[in-house]
Amino acid sequence: MNVLVIHGPNLNLLGSRELSVYGPATLEDVDRVLRAEAQSLGIDLEIHQTAREGEIIELLHAGADRVAGALVNPAAYSHTSRAIADAFRAVPYPVVEVHLSNIHAREEWRRTSVTAEAARGIVAGFGPGSYVAALRALVKVGEDT
Repeated sequence: MNVLVIHGPNLNLLGSRELSVYGPATLEDVDRVLRAEAQSLGIDLEIHQTAREGEIIELLHAGADRVAGALVNPAAYSHTSRAIADAFRAVPYPVVEVHLSNIHAREEWRRTSVTAEAARGIVAGFGPGSYVAALRALVKVGEDT
């Protein structure tokens, strides 16, 4: 099973930005935890980080013929990007939206995710563990289809 992982804008700054919200883990730490879980599940990961909305969409489209699913943290695009939501709907595989923080317990404008409307599911609020839980859920979805 191949899984696409896309980290959105500003996640490259993890470990140095808003530590009270995102904690001390770096993006490399998040990827290390995720890779370890993927290895234990026999899953191959293709991991990307980008600040560009269009690149997120292009990565999703490019995965159509080679991945069984995707974990996407659209970050702030979650609240604004109908284009990314449309890309979630357009691809032939399930997409699970991931957030390190609990977006529903933060500022009012963060509580609505337009991209989540198009995702198979959403996991939020567990730090790097959100990605692990999302990966497990994606595997379960694959087993059930």
